[in-house]
Amino acid sequence: MRHLGILHFGNTFPSIKKDRIRILFLTLLFPLLLVAQKKVTHQQLLWFAYHNTIRFNENWALLSEVQERRFFNPGAQHQLVFRSNIQRKLIENWNASVGMTYFLQSPQDPESESNLIVPELRPDIGFDNKQKLAFMTISHRYKMEARFMHDFANDELTGGYRFSSFRFRYQLGLDIPLWRQQDTREERLTLRLKDEIMLNSGSKIVKNTFDQNRMYAGLNYRINPDFAVEAGYLNWYQQRASGTDYYDRDIIRFSVFHTLSLKTKKHEK
Repeated sequence: MRHLGILHFGNTFPSIKKDRIRILFLTLLFPLLLVAQKKVTHQQLLWFAYHNTIRFNENWALLSEVQERRFFNPGAQHQLVFRSNIQRKLIENWNASVGMTYFLQSPQDPESESNLIVPELRPDIGFDNKQKLAFMTISHRYKMEARFMHDFANDELTGGYRFSSFRFRYQLGLDIPLWRQQDTREERLTLRLKDEIMLNSGSKIVKNTFDQNRMYAGLNYRINPDFAVEAGYLNWYQQRASGTDYYDRDIIRFSVFHTLSLKTKKHEK
């Protein structure tokens, strides 16, 4: 009987070992199966932006921007953005803002035969904070947007605007000075690193609570206190409504920053 027990155990052990190997194999293979199910569309774009800041006094400012976003290879317009916010300085290094974005969305496929441009309205509210350290500045930006999409059907605009969803955005930024002017110690060349995550919320959001993530690296050159130019690379990774389809976009971005100070001009007169 003892020998039979040993024999029975000996026959069972290889079976247990095989089961463990199967489980380990499936565990390692499962993430690969998930990746295989995803459909990722790669696109290349150019962004051109003009940012304008009008400072009324130490506490109030009007922030405006225009962005032209275009596909290249092949070339086509992707988006046109108009944004304006009133900013109010709060305690210490905190600011609050409220504003509106007018957004024009062309087809997501640069080779699409459709010429339909869908407008969107985005009222928003936000807060930002900057922490200046000895060798860099850390910034945090929190924003909530309400998205109102224009109705369309059969490749034509119909009706008016309808509420779509809320979107929550958080951006972490690092500004690292690379070159300062010797006499004034003013920062002239700055390395800018940013990462922003966006989340969707609303009854229409089913499979894409995660909306997108944007990683950015750029060089900002300050010509004088009122003008600066910037060039950089942005990676835009976005989940589509299906939950399994994604956009992975490589973007070269060129920006101009222009500041007008009404308080300074008043003293100069």
